[in-house]
Amino acid sequence: MSWTPLTQLLQPGAPALAVADEPLLTRADFAQACLSAAGALQALRLRRVALWFEDAAMLAVALLACWRAGATAVLPGDVQPHTCAALDCTVDGWLVDAPVPLPAPRQWRLADLRGTPLAPAELDPALGLVLCTSGSSGQSKHIAKTWRQLMDEVDALERQWPGMRAPVLGSVSAQHMYGLPFRVLWPLCAGRLLDRFQRIYPEDLQRASLRHPEFAWIASPALLRRLGQRLDWAALRGRLLRIDSAGGELPADASDHIARNLGLRPVEIYGSTETGAVAWREGAQDWRPLPGVAVSRNAEGALRVQSPWVGAAEEQTADAVELSGRGFRLLGRLDRIVKIEEKRISLPMLEQALAQHRYVAQARLGTLAGAPRLVALVALSARGLHALRNGGRKALLAELRAHLAAGFESLAIPRAWRLMTQLPCNAQGKLLPQDFEAAAGPRPLAPQAVALPAGADGERRYAMEIPCDLIHFSGHFPAVPVVPGVAQIGWAMSLARRDLRPGLRFGGMEVLKFQRLLRPGDPATLTLKWDAAKHKLHFAYTVDGQPCSSGRILEDGAP
Repeated sequence: MSWTPLTQLLQPGAPALAVADEPLLTRADFAQACLSAAGALQALRLRRVALWFEDAAMLAVALLACWRAGATAVLPGDVQPHTCAALDCTVDGWLVDAPVPLPAPRQWRLADLRGTPLAPAELDPALGLVLCTSGSSGQSKHIAKTWRQLMDEVDALERQWPGMRAPVLGSVSAQHMYGLPFRVLWPLCAGRLLDRFQRIYPEDLQRASLRHPEFAWIASPALLRRLGQRLDWAALRGRLLRIDSAGGELPADASDHIARNLGLRPVEIYGSTETGAVAWREGAQDWRPLPGVAVSRNAEGALRVQSPWVGAAEEQTADAVELSGRGFRLLGRLDRIVKIEEKRISLPMLEQALAQHRYVAQARLGTLAGAPRLVALVALSARGLHALRNGGRKALLAELRAHLAAGFESLAIPRAWRLMTQLPCNAQGKLLPQDFEAAAGPRPLAPQAVALPAGADGERRYAMEIPCDLIHFSGHFPAVPVVPGVAQIGWAMSLARRDLRPGLRFGGMEVLKFQRLLRPGDPATLTLKWDAAKHKLHFAYTVDGQPCSSGRILEDGAP
């Protein structure tokens, strides 16, 4: 299969080449859909169009239709009501494949947008689009890109890794500056099959992948850190040819785990919406610039980037770096400095120090609004989780505080700690300010319950990971934390009231059994069944298929 430059995708080409499957979309059908939508956009006189698509192939159609019609495409990072309302006043309308929370006359479904097709033509690389990103502050930023910049970036990716032709599947959104080139534009030019939908969960990503003899993944550190035992490594080995990861640094133990099980390491990509892709590495290597990228340091030690796809002559980042012969090493963000009692404290330095402890896989520090004290979110390593389960929270935190005290003054030691198995990053691997605030709040009273497919006879099933910082652990065998039986009954009652029996009131218990302890980090499954004839709620908790507790809850006031 030959390489097609981005500007020539709407010129006559290989008509039978597949762009996507399920349902099949050939290159000829793709070009025709783009040209027809472009004609409709011109007829409607839409010059600036917001796009929201769950289907990556349809996003590609909409993007090239805007490009051919001379309209500017604007890609929001989400469709929360406040995001849509703020963006809506800057565009002429919305092109979507699922409704957004705005008045219907302001949005068109791509499937309904048909016009007299425009003629095939080479696309003008001087035209542009806009990507919206929350950035590190949580405030929306609009980053303008020309198609020339995107074309240069995609060409550099192909020069660095030529000849990759396996189908592409991803856990990241195609609406962002990582997913757009890696899941959509690069595969389009290379003739690689696009997977239409974002696969957020490892099991879904594996299931969708295994319909192909070979495939590649576009993922985030958030997904790769939680692969664990959820995958059929033997089925993937030899068929999964490449994994790309971006959105943050991938912990070394996660990279090592994947390398042991698959025989390949993820390729990490460093960059941002402003810079595009800048550099890459595998494992513990230094970051190596992509072809066409030049890097340097300013007087403060922060990385400067120059490349054909950077908007200005160069882009000044806030990432502290140490330059090496072949590339550079990241040393943390220079813009994450806080003042505690007039002392300047570098959060990246504290996070790096914590991550060196054997109990810590990853850490993120910050302050809460109106509270001048440090809060640490700590994702525990396997050894850290073992220490928590067998020594308790107090002993584990004492060791982490002592570890920091050896290199930092007392003001820099976090006053509040939240323990977890992984940080609450989004699908792009970013920990947004609002998610930090939520995670740093009160310790949880219950795990999050994710509904699973219903079982036989009306059974409801839920997956729930027992929180490391469950509030009940403080007073219930604090040195060996376990979930109290009364809490397990309360969780079952709460879910039953929501999904099975509204207004259910506790009237007693039957055949209550506790066969195995529920402990921090346990991946539990809760099964509920309501017996309407006998007014009884059956519940059972299991971990890895092994029974933990079960019983029948009687309804108060039942005949």
